[in-house]
Amino acid sequence: MGQHRVVIVGGGFAGLAAARALGGEAVAVTLIDRRNFHLFQPLLYQVATGGLSPADICAPIRTVLRRHKNVRTILAEVTGFDLAGGRVLLADGAVEYDSLIVAAGARHHYFGNDSWEPLAPGLKSIEDATAIRRKILWAFERAEREPDPDQRRAWLTFVVVGGGPTGVELAGALGEIANDTLRDDFRSFRPEEARILLLDAGEQILSSFPASLGAAAERDLLRLGVRCLHQRSVTAVDASGVSVRNGDRLDRIETRTVIWAAGVKASPLAASLAAAAGLAVDRAGRIPVTASCTVPEFPSVFALGDMAACAGDEGKLLPGTAPVAMQQGRYAARVVLDRLANRPPPPFRYQDRGNLATIGRHSAVADIRGHHATGLLAWFLWLFIHLLFLVGFQNRLQVFLHWAFQYTTFNRNARLITTNALNPPQCSANE
Repeated sequence: MGQHRVVIVGGGFAGLAAARALGGEAVAVTLIDRRNFHLFQPLLYQVATGGLSPADICAPIRTVLRRHKNVRTILAEVTGFDLAGGRVLLADGAVEYDSLIVAAGARHHYFGNDSWEPLAPGLKSIEDATAIRRKILWAFERAEREPDPDQRRAWLTFVVVGGGPTGVELAGALGEIANDTLRDDFRSFRPEEARILLLDAGEQILSSFPASLGAAAERDLLRLGVRCLHQRSVTAVDASGVSVRNGDRLDRIETRTVIWAAGVKASPLAASLAAAAGLAVDRAGRIPVTASCTVPEFPSVFALGDMAACAGDEGKLLPGTAPVAMQQGRYAARVVLDRLANRPPPPFRYQDRGNLATIGRHSAVADIRGHHATGLLAWFLWLFIHLLFLVGFQNRLQVFLHWAFQYTTFNRNARLITTNALNPPQCSANE
């Protein structure tokens, strides 16, 4: 009998953690991804705002797994699953497995309004980040040549939809761009005139944080020129602005730059896996899993990360964050090895080590196991933890040097308009 075959779909946080945990073990691992690199998504917003370049937050998967000789990497597109036959279906073939780990991640969720995506791009991939960066910088360039004050105001109005960590970090970075980075770069207007609006459907931004930290974050955003508008829901997005419901009133915001950070939806592979298992996905497209992170009735098939509806100790679904995904990846690897050794695996228990969000220079909020921090201390914690979890020493060094340069000069060297720079950006995620 040959080695136990473990197939991992997805080279994100969960998939990479599982592959590393199985590295060097007596199993044959195949990791399949349609990209040849691992993306550190928590820093995507810095690519979108010109603080970092794409290569700073990406690491080639083959390089990361090079020393694990029992791990093979395949660049391929997964199209479906044959659970009865133990096969992962590819666009150009199939791969057989004994244990399957699916961690395909998520995309933005427009709540049934997918036609908004070209006008209000979300932030989940390198392509998304560079499209948003181009959209932001183009707005300032267009304002430089706009003689009409009302039109210029529309170009200088930036709307971020969603008050979670991604929306807050994007809005804060936009405030720094307008107030510091571009301060003396234009002649027809002052970048500080930019109007940055953060729309959120809830009563406070950063709803997963304690109310005191949400309030502190809002005060710091206000100092950067970001205005938070609570209990606002977007009802329409078009090329010249957004319509927003404010209680019983419908408001109109004239803007040429809308960025979507209001929700995520599981990868289509979650629905494909659910269909193969005879299950239904939830409203966010996630597949239900057991306490062992496995698909019901298929104990050898794991679903992890953003695409899995996994309940925590209190019955509440775990958030789609990097720490959850990494812990699930290591756990799935442990279950595989325990079963091969005839050891009963324990149920998955997520160890919540806290939440962090940065607002801007010297400013962040932290909730570490009930201990709260704001300002400079929280900012240093955020810097340290993000550097710690970046994959690869070279990436850590590059990001550290970029941050040090940006801190001392207020400059963002990666603020490049790429891809047909003289044509208006279409804002498509597939640009």
